[in-house]
Amino acid sequence: MNLKEVLKMADEMVFAKTGKHLDNLQEAILRGTMQGDKYTKIAEESHCNESYVRQVGSELWQILSEELGEDVNKKNFRSAMKRFQVSNVSNFAQNVNEQHISGSFNTCKEGRHPPNIPNSQPPNQEISHQDLSEMPDWGNFFDRTPELDTLTTWILQQHSRLITITGISGIGKTSLAVQIVKQIQDEFEYVVWYALDEFPTFDKFQSNLVQLFSNSANPDSSPSNQKQLPLIKYFQNHRCLVVLDDVQNLFSSGELAGKYKPESAAYRSLFKQIEKLSHQSCFLLVGWEPPKEVPQLTSENTPIRTLQLTGLDTEAAREILRDKGLAEIDRCEALIHRYQGNPLWLKSVATLIQELGIDATELLLNDTVLLPDDLQDSLQQQFDRASEIEKQVLSLLATENQPVNLAKLLQNGQILPSDLVNALQSLSRRCAIEKQESLYTLPPVLKQYIKGL
Repeated sequence: MNLKEVLKMADEMVFAKTGKHLDNLQEAILRGTMQGDKYTKIAEESHCNESYVRQVGSELWQILSEELGEDVNKKNFRSAMKRFQVSNVSNFAQNVNEQHISGSFNTCKEGRHPPNIPNSQPPNQEISHQDLSEMPDWGNFFDRTPELDTLTTWILQQHSRLITITGISGIGKTSLAVQIVKQIQDEFEYVVWYALDEFPTFDKFQSNLVQLFSNSANPDSSPSNQKQLPLIKYFQNHRCLVVLDDVQNLFSSGELAGKYKPESAAYRSLFKQIEKLSHQSCFLLVGWEPPKEVPQLTSENTPIRTLQLTGLDTEAAREILRDKGLAEIDRCEALIHRYQGNPLWLKSVATLIQELGIDATELLLNDTVLLPDDLQDSLQQQFDRASEIEKQVLSLLATENQPVNLAKLLQNGQILPSDLVNALQSLSRRCAIEKQESLYTLPPVLKQYIKGL
């Protein structure tokens, strides 16, 4: 199947659906996809914004999905078209045989059945077991190409078994997880998403998973008649992607980061099995803090990874301000930097500036940090999770005008050295402090919030 054939088939499908032929950008996306190019390269060669290219690509995949009768995306486009071509050949051969028997033969193009007719057999039936009912439906996704590429490499190429996506509230962890699931879900036999905002017991979590496995394997049998295997066995027998969102709800408040609640001990045991035992699945943990046993820095020799999410780059953050009518203000970059490129924080302060008619330029010149109510509520939730030692360290850092080293913090004399070191490590895992070589500091928003307590 060559490129010319693929473009011709895709053009016919798009024309049948929309009444229009492929335009130049749509053709460039298909051409680049067949050549294995990323959206970044397609955008550069087409002289277009990457976000726009992704949007056009998403609309194109939707059209082709409806015409082909299966979910089509950038990852499986080539194989989907090949299946369609093979199906056409098979239908053609069957038609020849039937017409030969009946004594007539018709090769007109209209005799071809469309791929999405009700009685057609959907391809890749084995890759259709999903429970994404708890996955949020995010609107705009701001460019995170490097992070998506990193996650794709870890999951599909390096076959990492346990991955955590951490970051301070509002930084875009869940949005990134949603995007990676959409991009790679066709690579897995089972894909499930569970939100832990209302902390389900492990028994309920396990029961839901086992029921999904059992129903897909034998939909006509009742769960009571089925032999339940240990959960890890399902992950060894099937290729699964499991996402646990708001994983911080497994951990205790008022303790150092990642300390499990007593009732969460079974989750800890499962995560250890996921890490240690051989299997073909991947767990993606999303939350404010990682499990205690997952280090911030990992090597390629281990099956676990940690992605600590930072703010958006300037261009992506500008899209947020543009939506709020603030993209053209003077020193726009300064506002983005002050709020660390945090999507939630930028939306919050931009809304406040617009609603009150505040002079944003004057705000920036005076080094003022505004903390709208919704932003404070978000910070309060995270502050409440910190241990008393961590809160003391945060208060110390809030009084410093410049980054300080460990020796300077020890001069305070109120915190034991071992407690101070543990607190700094925990605050780093919570993404609450910034480290520059051996110096520590608080970001402006957190410093302002803690000063006001």
